[in-house]
Amino acid sequence: MPREETRSDRSANPAGSEFFNTLQEMRCDWMARATAEVELSLKLSKKLTDAHSVPDAVAAYQEWLNDEMGARAEDARLLMSNGQKFMDTTSRFLSSGWTNAGMTT
Repeated sequence: MPREETRSDRSANPAGSEFFNTLQEMRCDWMARATAEVELSLKLSKKLTDAHSVPDAVAAYQEWLNDEMGARAEDARLLMSNGQKFMDTTSRFLSSGWTNAGMTT
């Protein structure tokens, strides 16, 4: 099937478009979280490189651990939020698909 037809099908079916948009939002959210994780690791690496004593290194690890725990809490919140959003959108998509399929038969 040509790409143009696939895109027009998405825009013609509001439920399909909503489902696709929800998946796009979820992907963007998780890519942002992955980027934040990399930045957090790079920040730790820089602080450890700049540490001149054991207490400096311990302080860097403590700060990283605090930030890491906050990031894990944000990940859990995002997982629950995206899971709920996915279930709601999937439910609307499937019920709309069954209704549309029933009308065409």
